[in-house]
Amino acid sequence: MQILNIAGYQFIALTALPDLQARLLAHCESQQLKGTILLSPEGMNVSLAGPPENIERFKLFLKEDPRFASMTFRESFSAEVPFDCLKVKIKNEIITMREPTVAAEKNSAPKISPLEFKKWLDENRDITVLDTRNDYEVRFGTFKNAVNLAINDFSEFPKETKKISREKPIVMFCTGGIRCEKAALYLLQNGFEEVYQLQGGILNYFSETGGAHFDGECFVFDQRVSLDVNLRETGTRQCVKCEGPVKNNFCHCQ
Repeated sequence: MQILNIAGYQFIALTALPDLQARLLAHCESQQLKGTILLSPEGMNVSLAGPPENIERFKLFLKEDPRFASMTFRESFSAEVPFDCLKVKIKNEIITMREPTVAAEKNSAPKISPLEFKKWLDENRDITVLDTRNDYEVRFGTFKNAVNLAINDFSEFPKETKKISREKPIVMFCTGGIRCEKAALYLLQNGFEEVYQLQGGILNYFSETGGAHFDGECFVFDQRVSLDVNLRETGTRQCVKCEGPVKNNFCHCQ
């Protein structure tokens, strides 16, 4: 039996979080789903896996709430569930940046579709392609000539923006789009004039374009470790010390 994996998020002002937490937990348990749902006053972040029919029931359950009726998901398949358990957590932020003025539940930076971004890369446009992910994720794979800020945690992003050129349009990306929602707003609030976020992140880009201009694999935060451009598990292991990829029994920290 194939397992359907979904990942999605929505920035929206939420209240009564314990009640929402209890309802989501009860439904996911009833459908034997595993993974993580994060809730905060700024929205929800979902990463779940289970039998396809059960995942579809979850999506229908979610859409019964008007706040999440337009929520979309990145999808991929695996042979096994890549999570050990189910967690529904309440946090201060669904993606931690610690910049209170960045209110992604109220505002959104311009998005560029995967097909349009590929067209820009095909045309060799003079743009800055910015990777907003952690350094160990970048070592698994990234877009050709992308700027790597070499951060260890997304909360470090604001202080590393001095490394980013203000002279060119910026297209930023992350795994599924959630980090760019905040990163793009932060840049716009701090004087960067032309900033775009890749819609749906790397995973959506793979799905829509087949991965042109991307070198390597995309790290994912579950037991699959990384996916290829066809959204299939690569088999690459992750180093327990530096968190980077282990290939041919060699990794970055050796």
